[in-house]
Amino acid sequence: MSFLRRFEAAVEKGVQGTFAKVFRSSLKPVDITSAVRKAMEQDVQEFSRDHVVAPNHFTVRVSNTDFKSLQEIGLDVLSAEIEATATRYAAENDYSLLGPVSVDFELGADELTGHLEVDTQLERGAVAPATSQVASEYHPIIDIDGQRWLLTEPVTVIGRGTDADITIADAGISRKHLELRKTPDGVIATDLGSTNGLYVEGHKVDAATLVDGNQLVIGRTRILFWTSESE
Repeated sequence: MSFLRRFEAAVEKGVQGTFAKVFRSSLKPVDITSAVRKAMEQDVQEFSRDHVVAPNHFTVRVSNTDFKSLQEIGLDVLSAEIEATATRYAAENDYSLLGPVSVDFELGADELTGHLEVDTQLERGAVAPATSQVASEYHPIIDIDGQRWLLTEPVTVIGRGTDADITIADAGISRKHLELRKTPDGVIATDLGSTNGLYVEGHKVDAATLVDGNQLVIGRTRILFWTSESE
């Protein structure tokens, strides 16, 4: 390529870059998903070679124009999809999480359409997606219809309501249906006065101390309980 052609190509590239900034297209869900993954990757904290903790709360700031467009899609739906993708990304990279992944949207200071900023934060929750972790007596893991959760706090409440630590979309489950409490003698599962009760290994119980491999049923949902790597 001649010097003149290279110069023309450079000018053309520069002009295109300028116009891309001024006339930037609106954000698409894939743009936000990519930005959240990148933010997770950049802000991981390495505590040891085998223990890398990634941020699990993301605040996405966008322009007013993009915010209105995203509202039309549905911010709740969009957040849920990005949260699921980010959780899978953490699992694929063996990142530990301190709590469920959550994504919030806010108006940013920059009014440039197509521009976004992502802030990250480590947020501890009563449960965390079991990504790189294996079950232990100190950190049991439960499997709810294929989704694995690490019990990180002394008490975990499971139910249909949004105020539960783990929310399950099952009409047969009460708003606060089941409590899992870690004690020195093991994890105790307690029915919280639900309509359809708690079943452990096929038996309806008010409360039971769980052992490795137990199966619990609430509503139409099966929950598996593990305290060892044999899972």
